[in-house]
Amino acid sequence: MKLAGLKSIENAHEDSVWAATWVPATQERPALLLTGSLDETVKLWKADELDLVRTNTGHSLGVAAVAAHPSGIIAASSSLDSFVRVFDVDTNATIAVLEAPPSEVWGMQFEPKGTILAVAGGSSASVKLWDTASWRLISTLSIPRPEAPKPSDKTSSKKFVLSVAWSPNGKRLACGSMDGTICVFDVDRSKLLHQLEGHNMPVRSLVFSPVDPRVLFSGSDDGHVNMHDAEGKTLVGSMSGHTSWVLSVDASPDGGAIATGSSDRTVRLWDLKMRAAIQTMSNHNDQVWSVAFRPPGGTGVRAGRLASVSDDKSVSLYDYS
Repeated sequence: MKLAGLKSIENAHEDSVWAATWVPATQERPALLLTGSLDETVKLWKADELDLVRTNTGHSLGVAAVAAHPSGIIAASSSLDSFVRVFDVDTNATIAVLEAPPSEVWGMQFEPKGTILAVAGGSSASVKLWDTASWRLISTLSIPRPEAPKPSDKTSSKKFVLSVAWSPNGKRLACGSMDGTICVFDVDRSKLLHQLEGHNMPVRSLVFSPVDPRVLFSGSDDGHVNMHDAEGKTLVGSMSGHTSWVLSVDASPDGGAIATGSSDRTVRLWDLKMRAAIQTMSNHNDQVWSVAFRPPGGTGVRAGRLASVSDDKSVSLYDYS
C-alpha cells in the first residue's frame, strides 16, 4: 500500500482549512470532496481534478467541521458561530439550521444508515443526536465529569468534547475529550458503556475500522495513534512517529491502513499489520487539520483517494493503492 501525490491546490480557501470529508457518489454524479475553512465558506471539489464545483456561504464565523450523509444528497457544516447548517449538496439549499449553543462544534458525523447526525458539543460536555427526518433533537449523551474535583480543579474545561465516531453498525458512538479520555456509548439505550484510557492529552480525531466494528483508532495531541478494542475496553496498540499533535485520523475503506494528519505538517500512512508508519507525505507547510479517504462506490471508480487540508490554505489529493 502506498500514497502518490496527484494534485495540490494552493490557496484553495482564503484562510486555514480545518475540515474535509467526502460526499458519497449518487446515481447522478461521482463523489465530491467537501472542505470547510476559517474563511467561513464550505467548498465542493471534483474528486480527481480538484476542480471547484461550488462555494457555499452561510456561516458568520469559521467552519470547524463538515459531515456528509451516506446518501450523498445532503451534508452539514458547523461553525464557530454555534450553528450547524444542513444543506442539499447539489443545490446548496438550506435544509435545516441546528443551534448548538453554548458551544462551538468541533466534530460531527452522520450515523452509517443516515438516520441520525451526532454533534460533539464542545464545552457542553455532551454529544447531541439529531433525527435527520425531522431535524429534532432526540437525545443528549452527557460525558461524565471527573469524580470529586478539588476546588482548584478547572474540571469544567476538562470535559470538552472534540471528536465523535460511529461504529460501522451504528450501535456504538465514541467521543473524544480534551482531557484524553474516550467515552463509548450504546446509542439505542443512550447509555455510557465505558471510558477508554491511553491518551493524556486532547483526542481530536476518532475512527472505527470499516472491517471490524470493535476496533477504534484515536489521534491525540500526545503524538500517538492508539488502537482500542471498543467493546473489550482494552488498548490494543499504540503507534508513534509524528513529532507533534495528531489532528486527524481516517481508516482506508479496505481496513488495511490508516492515514493521519499532524501539526508536524505531515500526512502519514500506517500499515495496520506492521503497526507502523510506512510513508510520510510533506506536501503541506503548516499543520494538517484533516485527512479523509474517499469512500468506495460510484460508477467506474476503482482507484483509492486520500485528501488532506491544512492551515496553509491548501488542499492535497493522493492516489491510494
